[in-house]
Amino acid sequence: MTTAEQTTLSSITPAPILQLAMGFMASKHLFVANEIGLFQRLAAGPATLDELAQQTGVPRRTVRISADAMVTLGLVEKHGNQYRNGPVAAAYLGGQGPADLRPLLRFWNRISYQSWGQLEQAIRSGQAPTRHGTFSAEDQLIFSEGLEAFTAGSAVALAAGYAFSRHHRILDLGGGTGSFLLRVLRQHAGLRGTLFELSGAAAVARQRLGREPESARVEVVVGDFFTDPLPSGHDAIIVANIVHLFLPEQNRDLLKHTRASVTAGARLLIVDLLTDPTHTQPVEAALAAGEFLVIAGHGDVYSDAEVRGWLQETGWRPVETKPLAGPTSLLVAEAI
Repeated sequence: MTTAEQTTLSSITPAPILQLAMGFMASKHLFVANEIGLFQRLAAGPATLDELAQQTGVPRRTVRISADAMVTLGLVEKHGNQYRNGPVAAAYLGGQGPADLRPLLRFWNRISYQSWGQLEQAIRSGQAPTRHGTFSAEDQLIFSEGLEAFTAGSAVALAAGYAFSRHHRILDLGGGTGSFLLRVLRQHAGLRGTLFELSGAAAVARQRLGREPESARVEVVVGDFFTDPLPSGHDAIIVANIVHLFLPEQNRDLLKHTRASVTAGARLLIVDLLTDPTHTQPVEAALAAGEFLVIAGHGDVYSDAEVRGWLQETGWRPVETKPLAGPTSLLVAEAI
């Protein structure tokens, strides 16, 4: 072995492996800090450990473990004997910033984290037990609110970036809390919408929509979009974060079903983590494939080209693909 080769090998350390392997520790520390209300408490101002212990109901010794972990991860700052939220935590985890990611962390903690324990078996067997349609009322609320937080940026970008003024009535398939419809209807007073969801999710959506003035322009319909007739009379259909839940053949069936429910010229708006042809970019999508597998049972990520192929096979003409927020894209198709 040459000196150059020896030098190269000596510069390679296991640090990247160890950092990745310990990632679950950082994630769980973050989830727990959120659950005990650490960021929410610090949103009111700096606090000592004694104050944090008293206000969170957590022993001083263990609230220190949580707070110090957040300092190490860069979300909390420590000055003398006081802790305070850093800029990112203040913006997204304190409940007072431009967006609130606390429901997403709760979803990942209460639902996703346990499900990832099944990833090895799911990879080996090709499937996992699906949790969709089996949630308790409490878990359904956590799931729906978490998904709304995760997709908030995409909902805003879709409402602002697509010309909804050309439409009259929008159908949102599997639309969760109705957050996508709400964003669209707020910007287009003449539009009406229909939310089509399973019964558990529909119950959460009715509560969520009931707090908004736009609810008067939204009809909530309970059903299964594979087996039940889809509501008619819509000239646009939103399919957001749905494709990644199913196998290719199921997605083809869904696209056929949606095409049969509209007339020529209607638009289909697919919002999802569409990948490049290698399925490795964007990174968030490649990693989320495991999430979709263990939560939905057969979930996966698909490339823009794959989805366009399904559209062409099922009576849709792909029109354009454009980025929305983060790793999410919008694929627009027209019924032919």
